[in-house]
Amino acid sequence: MNFDEAMNVDKVSFGDMPPQPFLLGLLSAFDNRYQAAADVYFNEITWKQFFAIICINLCKAPPTLNELSEIMGSSHQNVKQILLKLEKKGFVSTISDEKDKRKQRVLVTDKCKEFLEQNDKDGRQSSYVIGRIFSGIDEKSLQITIETIMKMERNLSKL
Repeated sequence: MNFDEAMNVDKVSFGDMPPQPFLLGLLSAFDNRYQAAADVYFNEITWKQFFAIICINLCKAPPTLNELSEIMGSSHQNVKQILLKLEKKGFVSTISDEKDKRKQRVLVTDKCKEFLEQNDKDGRQSSYVIGRIFSGIDEKSLQITIETIMKMERNLSKL
C-alpha cells in the first residue's frame, strides 16, 4: 500500500483533528502495516512471536510469563498463546524458578538461537529491512521520536 496515496486529502479528511489523536492513529496504522510486512519476512514465525523472542533476549535472566507480558505491553493471555506456539515450534522452553517452583521461566532454545543467527543477529532485527524503514531519518529526529513515545508510555501507565 502506498501510504501517501491512501492519505491523499481527496480520499481522507482529517478536518481539524489535533495532532495527538492523529499521531496515535498513525502509530496504530504503522504497527499494523509493519506486522504484516514482518510476518512475510520470517517464514517460520510471526512478528509477534519474533518480538517475544527479542523481549526474552533483552532480559538479564529468563523472564516469567508475567515479566514478559509487562515488557511486551501485552496481556498475560496473549503472551501465553504466543509462547505456546513458540514452544510447539521448538523455539522456547520453560523451567521452574529456583526460588519459587510455582513460577515458570521462559528460555530460548538452541533451535531459536540458530534461527536468530540465520535470520537476524541476536534477535534485534538489525537487518537491512530495518535500515530501509529508517532510511532518510536522521539521528536527532529518531531521538526526539523515541523520547516522545517514552513520555507517552509513562503517561499511559498513569491512567
